[in-house]
Amino acid sequence: MSEDPKQPEWGNSYRLVASEKWKAKSAAMGKHVTQRLVQFSGPRPGMRILDLASGTGEPAISLASQVLPGGFVAALDISADLLTIAQGRARSRSLMNVAPCQGDAHRLPFGESSFDLATSRFGVMFFSDIVAALKDLRRVLRSGGRACFAAWGPIEQPYWSSTFAVVHRHVGGPILAAGRANPFRFSAQGSLSGALRAAGFVEVEESSPTVPWTWPGSAEEVWEQARAVSVPFQPMLERVAEKDWPALHREVVAEICKYQVADRIEFGATIVLASGVKA
Repeated sequence: MSEDPKQPEWGNSYRLVASEKWKAKSAAMGKHVTQRLVQFSGPRPGMRILDLASGTGEPAISLASQVLPGGFVAALDISADLLTIAQGRARSRSLMNVAPCQGDAHRLPFGESSFDLATSRFGVMFFSDIVAALKDLRRVLRSGGRACFAAWGPIEQPYWSSTFAVVHRHVGGPILAAGRANPFRFSAQGSLSGALRAAGFVEVEESSPTVPWTWPGSAEEVWEQARAVSVPFQPMLERVAEKDWPALHREVVAEICKYQVADRIEFGATIVLASGVKA
């Protein structure tokens, strides 16, 4: 992530508590995105991989299991606290080839041609200077190395429409504060591809698949977890008057329940997958 002071606090204590509380169910919800990105990136034994904005550990952990023997994954994030969680998760799976590294994606602490592959799941949207970050990433990739990203598609899809879009209908104003982090920055077709080309990548690819996005629990849990970890929406949430929260909470939960199947919530997620190669 960027160290831009206008960006949100990705490692704040509330988010850390929520990450730990919901780690199993969050991992279950995101596993299909992770699997799709890992498949897209094509890790092989012996590869040196850099995972940007790695947070609590994915896809770094999944990639680490694919590059054995001999390979490793450097998991980079601005938050040392989130990386501590990531390292614990890797160790719990007996993966000793995940190396946590606190750092800024715009100023990578690695030498030229250090990695065979780079990845990021839901991180690239938050780089404050996307072309500068991608140029520095290109620097640390070897010739022929790939950069592979997963980003959010449009806000008009079930998970977002049943949560923060409901709040927005009530409070009005901007759903995201101007000049701050935007999860949907690359939802427009070709926008992430354009950034990769501007940074000098070649053989650029982009697609917009829809994958399962399923919460193994209740609608109330979905909403609690979403409010805790979706940092970019906090300014909007703060505009909700205290007296309005009970009714708004009931409305959001009712919307989420529309996607309930037995004991789980099945949203589906439209994402953007994009990659480029260092010539």
